[in-house]
Amino acid sequence: MPAMVLAGCVVLSACVQSSGGLDDGEGLTASDLELSEDGQGDDAANQDGITKVAPTVTQKGTTIRAVVNGQPITSYDVQRRAAFLRLRRVGGDRNARALNELVEQLLKLQEAERLSLVASNSIIDRAFADFAKSNRLSPAQLSNALNQAGVTPRHFRGFLRTQISWQQVVGRRFQSETTQMSQTAALSTIRKSGEEKPETREYQLQQVIFVVPQARREQLLRQRQTEARAFRQRFSSCQETIEFAKQLTDVTVRDLNRVLEPELPQRWKEEITSTQVGETTPIKDTERGVEFIAVCSVRSVSDDRAAQLVTQSKEFESFNETGDKVASDYLKELRENATIVYR
Repeated sequence: MPAMVLAGCVVLSACVQSSGGLDDGEGLTASDLELSEDGQGDDAANQDGITKVAPTVTQKGTTIRAVVNGQPITSYDVQRRAAFLRLRRVGGDRNARALNELVEQLLKLQEAERLSLVASNSIIDRAFADFAKSNRLSPAQLSNALNQAGVTPRHFRGFLRTQISWQQVVGRRFQSETTQMSQTAALSTIRKSGEEKPETREYQLQQVIFVVPQARREQLLRQRQTEARAFRQRFSSCQETIEFAKQLTDVTVRDLNRVLEPELPQRWKEEITSTQVGETTPIKDTERGVEFIAVCSVRSVSDDRAAQLVTQSKEFESFNETGDKVASDYLKELRENATIVYR
């Protein structure tokens, strides 16, 4: 059976490495997990991998090890994380390390909840399934393996939820700090570097949405994809889009205002920048239905607003290099402001 790789957060499409992450072990191999045909998961932990008990009450055989801002961590939780550390081949005092990781996990999840950035169950389901698939296992087989190892699927899902949510939290902090750069500050940065005011491209776009109600998505999605492709083939200019759309049912056309290249949404940026004027991007399935973007016009601009956005975009591009420090400083701040009681 192939190696099951846990080191490096390969399970996540975008994962912020942080203290207590997976990058400090030697990885988990499939040989470390003995698969069985049963083992249905342990329900003692909730979806975030932390046992739900009142701060002053313990379940039979369970003791409270720490309380983080009023939320308890029990000996049961520590046992599950210690088992996880064992699979990651992390040495030393695993119980102490487990408790520290769980304290940080609660701090991260509490902050994600405060910002309404906690990853949804559907996202976690997908991450869990993707991890299983990357290791040539079904989700059921992965669940069995985690149960046999003493980790449990719920605890692992809690770990995934923390990693994904924390990435969103840190990204929000980084974006907030970066976008505070004013036009004056951006121009000052450019002058100090001796560079000329940068140019960027300004797009006039139309967004065409073939609406698919969530309740009927499974039945209608393929039909709407076919209709959207046919619409693209008829497309000739942005001036005619609305008239074409009037002939169809549940099609929305939105004229987008001035959009500079650094402001293009990431999910569309590559397609838009590679599309010629008077043409459209390929269709894309979204939460609203089936969409494509028409490129109406493109021109080069070099004004103060463009300079600000280009300078900010360079900062955003450096996130992979600076993200660890942002995450580390953020977590340190949360610790300093938290009420943590060890027992």
